[in-house]
Amino acid sequence: MKKYSPLILGAFFAFAGLSTKAQDTLSEKNYRVYSVKEGKEVSLKDIINDAKNYDVVFYGEEHNDSVTHYLEKTLFMGLYDKYNSSLTLSMEMFERDIQNVMNEYLMGAIKEKYFKKDARVWSNYKDYRPMVEFAKAKHLDVVCANAPGRYPSIAGTKGEKALMALPEESKRNFAPLPYDTATGEYYEKLQEQSGHMMMPATKNDTSKSKMPAMMMPSFDLVVAQSLWDATMAYSISEYLKTHKDKKVMQVNGRFHSDQGFAVVTQLKKYNPKAKILIISSGSDDAFPTIDWSKFKQNGDYIIVTDPKVPRTFKD
Repeated sequence: MKKYSPLILGAFFAFAGLSTKAQDTLSEKNYRVYSVKEGKEVSLKDIINDAKNYDVVFYGEEHNDSVTHYLEKTLFMGLYDKYNSSLTLSMEMFERDIQNVMNEYLMGAIKEKYFKKDARVWSNYKDYRPMVEFAKAKHLDVVCANAPGRYPSIAGTKGEKALMALPEESKRNFAPLPYDTATGEYYEKLQEQSGHMMMPATKNDTSKSKMPAMMMPSFDLVVAQSLWDATMAYSISEYLKTHKDKKVMQVNGRFHSDQGFAVVTQLKKYNPKAKILIISSGSDDAFPTIDWSKFKQNGDYIIVTDPKVPRTFKD
């Protein structure tokens, strides 16, 4: 595979907040990249070059995959190296109601300790911090794309009609009503998963479980998950409407973008003209001998990572 320039790798190590020794343990030996269109293994640089043809690059991750976090940070910095200020970061990990907090932090108006508290960062924020810090240093926008958890909780327990009764100010924090709910294969996928891909606990969460309390037998996962998906898609779409020259890298759990389902499907409804590139990343026990036919339906580029690399947190 091709190697990155010292400039890109140097920027990555500078912002990662981890020791050089730890970073040296991660390299091209720890992952493989496959182009579905070309039917062969390629380099990360090939994705960067291909991105010129797309408006939105979805990076679908496993939230605790160390190699994936290394890759998405490197990809983000590589995209900046090629596309500069036209690049924007969009993230599942931040919710729409804290966009002002994000903006204040990016402009240097507030300290990081206040940002982390008021932005309700995930418990593994250290995995995403390098991208936010890089965006801050390069004066790039970061879109807080997700719906605050309280609203999918309402939708899942009381139905979409309960959302309609909320104040207009509240409704600005999630996709317009009514929103489309999952159907077909994605509906079946949600039923099988039963919500195991939900977000990790936040720093202030004192519960022992990473699973939200909303996950109960009477909870309608399809209605709730669809609100998350629709809101992320709506956030991206609205941003592109007012920033037509921007290229968005959206980072989310792979469940939200694999096979072109979920957020991807919703985005196509909000913005049919948007050109979308899907990256699906995750580990596989067969690494480094990979049967790509098992994964190629998941996206345009498939990245399989080394399962032997320690996870950033336990499921």
